[in-house]
Amino acid sequence: MQRAINGISSNEGGIQIRGTAVRELDTAKQRFSRYLKELGIGQYVKLIDERATSPGFRGFQLRDLSSKKWAPVGDTTQLCEKLNLDTRANPADLEREIVISMLLCPVPFQFPSFDELMSSIRIRKNIVEAARKTSLAFATHEAERPPEYWTYDEDRGFILRPGQSLITALERATQPEKCGTRYTFSCRRAAEYICLLGMATEARSCNLELFQSMHEQAETRAIKGSEFERTFLRQIGSPSNPLPVRFFVPGDRTWFRNPDRDSSDVTGYEGSWTFYLGSGLFADFWRPDRIFDLTTKCLTIFHWRNSTYRDTNGDLQMDEQRVESLVESTLADPAATDEVMREMLQIQEPMETFGGGCVEAHREHARQICRGTSDLVLPDVTTSQRTVAQLN
Repeated sequence: MQRAINGISSNEGGIQIRGTAVRELDTAKQRFSRYLKELGIGQYVKLIDERATSPGFRGFQLRDLSSKKWAPVGDTTQLCEKLNLDTRANPADLEREIVISMLLCPVPFQFPSFDELMSSIRIRKNIVEAARKTSLAFATHEAERPPEYWTYDEDRGFILRPGQSLITALERATQPEKCGTRYTFSCRRAAEYICLLGMATEARSCNLELFQSMHEQAETRAIKGSEFERTFLRQIGSPSNPLPVRFFVPGDRTWFRNPDRDSSDVTGYEGSWTFYLGSGLFADFWRPDRIFDLTTKCLTIFHWRNSTYRDTNGDLQMDEQRVESLVESTLADPAATDEVMREMLQIQEPMETFGGGCVEAHREHARQICRGTSDLVLPDVTTSQRTVAQLN
């Protein structure tokens, strides 16, 4: 069986849809084929031999010639440029980029149904659109939320106020265009709010019972950090089977690690949580109307090591203006930029060590949320008498 070599797709990658019977599998194949034709990319996709997929799945991949031409060595960051896609002006182009990137993945995206695949694609679109609108004030030791929607409890974190809409509350907390205020967040918490917003928006359409449970959970206590990741997210790729360093699907949540021992001691600069927006771009939550590409993201994290100072209390701090200045000067020197990128565009070393690159071996994406196939299990959800109408 052909396997991934240097990030190039193997017969085990792409998109796989499960079925419990031949008729169910054939129906999924027909529905997905029609969908690909509607996107105008059906002619570039091949059906994978059943012997090369997991048992009970139908597999799809981009044809080899298109794969090598559009994403050499698994680099999906150039797809929009090569295919002339405008994902901001045309939502269908964003959908095309998502699907093509998934079809290129050297590790299979497996779904229990065609409906779950489509739900996953819509969640990714929701996340990209929300991340584009997100603009926040960076803080690690304090946090603010719109008080009419959220209340803070020392033990339970920020809790949704009874009677308020979860979706509206998440939008008001992260999108200044909705409320005129940039609230304080850490990048990790900001990424959690955006994931939750993307998933809740889709759940309201496809699984109202789960949406109600998510709403009730938000009124009970905050789920955050590693518990959030276990509850809401899945990983694709691993240290033993890493994704190519330039492989991203729009809507991916990823963490760029700071591989420098000293500057990573500055609170909030251990690394950077962000989302891949497609078109080679990553979200920048802190600078209004700014975005990163992979080069500027890597250069920024690299120059943290050159921009620390001690405050009057002797605590290590980061000079953000110096970071920006050093990034600009490095960009003006192609040889220096290449040298930094060779160092940073490597898979992260294990957490107990330093050095090496800043890119994760895996990417994170939303769990399944459709009725009957959801694998999202929420803790601490209490029975509520709230009507469905009140939740919308």
